[in-house]
Amino acid sequence: MKRKCRFTERIPRTPQVTSFRFEPLEGRFEYKPGQFATVMFDPEHPRNRELNKYLSFSCAAVHPYVEVTKKMSGSAFSRSLSELRPGDSVWFEGPRGRCVFEDSMSKTSFLIGGIGITPVISVIEHVIHHRLSCELKLFYSNRTERDIAFKAELDRWSDRADQLRVFHTLTDCASSPGYCREGRIGQGWIREYAPDIEDHTVFLFGPPAMVSAMEGLCRELGCPPDKIKKENFTGY
Repeated sequence: MKRKCRFTERIPRTPQVTSFRFEPLEGRFEYKPGQFATVMFDPEHPRNRELNKYLSFSCAAVHPYVEVTKKMSGSAFSRSLSELRPGDSVWFEGPRGRCVFEDSMSKTSFLIGGIGITPVISVIEHVIHHRLSCELKLFYSNRTERDIAFKAELDRWSDRADQLRVFHTLTDCASSPGYCREGRIGQGWIREYAPDIEDHTVFLFGPPAMVSAMEGLCRELGCPPDKIKKENFTGY
């Protein structure tokens, strides 16, 4: 389903990552946490992959707006986003995607790197807004502390919400001693904070190489294949 939305606001998340908010022109945009849409600058040519791309919703479906978040580049699509002015219209097609959170998931973990955080934000906000009784554990890898998208929100939610625990690992921890663990997401780290990982539904979002590596790690940890939910981000 195509829907026309009006651009309202851009929010810098890191030096490279920016969120964009839009108001649907008709009604509320309904979607499940974890889903995405095709954002279309060329709706007349839906196969134009230069100007029409998949972006995850980076907020829960509880607002009068929808938000998507992108790691900006020199692509035509990124330039189109950066040139938006309040009041400009963009077409959304969706929602899409089956890698979604269900309210019945009592234990959930996320093994995420970089821009893969975007759909996780929609899940966390959904759980907190609806006060669901469940357990969320986020293992989030970045290069430096400056590269942590949604850091302020994650810090605030983890301080206030009993459902959520956030664990950061940075490949360069020198500038943030004591804040994080240095390195990448690994078996020992997960076993330390999620010893019952086999009982969790595990979500993997991000670039294909990251998703593949995390899927292999999940299998080594004994996670049942039917509890591993994955979505590859391509085109970045």
